[in-house]
Amino acid sequence: MLATFLAAYANGANDNFKGVATLFGSGTTDYKKALLWATFTTGAGSLAAFFFAGKLITSFSGKGLVPEALLSAPSFLVAVILGAGLTVLIAARFGIPVSTTHGLTGALVGAGLAAAGQHLGWAVLTWNFLIPLLVSPVMAMAATLLVYPAARSVSQFFGISKSTCLCVGEKRIPVGEAAFDSSGRVSLASLSSLDIILNETEICDARAVQVYEGRMFGVEAQKILDFLHFLSAGAVSFARGLNDTPKIVAISVAAGMLGLRWNVLCVALLMALGGFLSARRVAETMSHKITAISHGQGFSANLITSLLVIFASRAGWPVSTTHVSCGALFGIGLANGKARWKVISGIVGAWVLTLPVAAGTAAMVFLLLSRIFQK
Repeated sequence: MLATFLAAYANGANDNFKGVATLFGSGTTDYKKALLWATFTTGAGSLAAFFFAGKLITSFSGKGLVPEALLSAPSFLVAVILGAGLTVLIAARFGIPVSTTHGLTGALVGAGLAAAGQHLGWAVLTWNFLIPLLVSPVMAMAATLLVYPAARSVSQFFGISKSTCLCVGEKRIPVGEAAFDSSGRVSLASLSSLDIILNETEICDARAVQVYEGRMFGVEAQKILDFLHFLSAGAVSFARGLNDTPKIVAISVAAGMLGLRWNVLCVALLMALGGFLSARRVAETMSHKITAISHGQGFSANLITSLLVIFASRAGWPVSTTHVSCGALFGIGLANGKARWKVISGIVGAWVLTLPVAAGTAAMVFLLLSRIFQK
């Protein structure tokens, strides 16, 4: 059970903020408010998983992938959950947004190879795990590239324009794009003509904020977009709870621990704790390092991510919320020409390493436990 708690905590640390990263990155809200919204909506998704995501529990129990005899073996189950949990937790420590789904898949394969040799369900691994993981980020990127231009056309139809502002406390001061350097930080020299006084702590990390001017149906466009942006971010976090909770629960359910209802509750609580205590580094990567992002771009990315992950969860496809959300942000980076390819290549490289690292860790844990219990 402790191994399951570790995996749930690691999942929260690495994944909880991903749904609301665009809220923080676009300046729609601050870190604490975004994290609270992520925790609430992820918890709602975790509870919904009890009713709507039974197929994912079956998929990640390992049925069809490893021999039936292993599905209730404590050493195998502990190896899988520790292999995935430790991999994801280490990645969170370094601010690398990796996939718990990917980690669990690698751990199932590694422990399965150590326990059963070549007697794995390779067809199940390919079609039920690897293909959804590979295809989903590409789908998210492509869909975002289609949806974002459509959203821009709608804003142009309503005569909505964008302006660049510097946020000082509660005030937004309009400035030109030239006031900001390539990283989005404000240039002190550019503020010489503005009648404002800023002390060093206020200016040290000021960033460009794009705001929308105009009205839709008699309401300020910025207020409508902020509301929709919060809803879309909440939908992504809900989808993540719906998709990730049953994957972690599956292992402890297979071991016959506590029962489904209590497992779901414990996993949801540990995911929330992991997000509160250890999400900051991944939050910075997702929010600020992949690409510069505006309110409208964040809304578009979240809309695509939430729809894909909710649909996949209902269908029982083990897609990764990490892969889908990052794929959507990659698509935004392509659309706005501000993708930071060095960061993106590092993230993709981490994805490639996640599976073998989790597999190797799980295999070592299984062999160690097997020796201990044989003595």
